[in-house]
Amino acid sequence: MKNMKVMAAGMCMLTVVSCQTKQGTGALAGGGAGAVLGGIVGNIIGKNTKSTAIGAAIGGVIGSGAGALIGRHMDKVAREASQQLPNARVDKVTDANGLDCVKVTFDSGILFPLNKSALSASAKKDLTKFAGLMKRNSNCDVAIQGYTDASGNDNINIPLSQSRANAVSSYLKANGVSNRQIRSVEGFGSANPIENKTVSQANRRVEVYLYASSEMIRQANNGSL
Repeated sequence: MKNMKVMAAGMCMLTVVSCQTKQGTGALAGGGAGAVLGGIVGNIIGKNTKSTAIGAAIGGVIGSGAGALIGRHMDKVAREASQQLPNARVDKVTDANGLDCVKVTFDSGILFPLNKSALSASAKKDLTKFAGLMKRNSNCDVAIQGYTDASGNDNINIPLSQSRANAVSSYLKANGVSNRQIRSVEGFGSANPIENKTVSQANRRVEVYLYASSEMIRQANNGSL
């Protein structure tokens, strides 16, 4: 995948997933969306009802000030990810609580040979850097999602996508990331395609989401984030 910077696209709307990197835009989005709860935004993230799991269960309303603090923090995480992972795509998106989160997409050209789930040497190098980023941002929870293209059936694609997600999770843990920080590891097969093609490298990917943990939300609510 070509180097892709996080692109500024204005304020995250609840009906459109937007990319944001300019300093301050995350704060704006966090303030506007911080009080929104439920699964609607989570579905937008992955276009799949399972994606509502992305986001800590907060059980109440987050104030605009706390949302702004989380937004600014996620701006920092996105900038760091973009600088350290030039082979991956980094986007700012919105989690199930309407809070800013960071999505890192590694395509199969970076991570896996075709129809395989073994990590390449270059993939391990990128994931070692990513593990360092995760450990420096331990108040971010993480969701890992694996995907394939549509060239096979679900009997092949779903286990393959799960194996790819598992490979990423296992390697991150082997590099010191805690079990607690990785909250979900799921394979979605050929669901949620980026390109409408049967054979597509872009669709063969692993997406990793860094989102606000309950501890980060607590810190934001008491102003210590």
